[in-house]
Amino acid sequence: VVVVVVAVVIVVVVVVVVVVVIVVLVVVVLVIVVVVVIVVVIVEVVVEVVVVVVVVVVVVVVVVVVVVVVAVVIVVVVVVVVIVVVVMVV
Repeated sequence: VVVVVVAVVIVVVVVVVVVVVIVVLVVVVLVIVVVVVIVVVIVEVVVEVVVVVVVVVVVVVVVVVVVVVVAVVIVVVVVVVVIVVVVMVV
């Protein structure tokens, strides 16, 4: 019973951490996009717009990849920890 409770608590904590990390990253991306849009509006140059669009796309892709990798790593760690705890108790 204790093992199950510990495992559930660990999983819940990890899920919360993952969600918080993803939310923070999304907010960061949105802030970057807003700043970029403001810069574009101020500059109003075609070349700058193209460069900015490319930068925004790259940043978004990188952030998404990082989020996915972090989430996968965290899930793997949680699974391993739960397995280890169960094995130790058994």
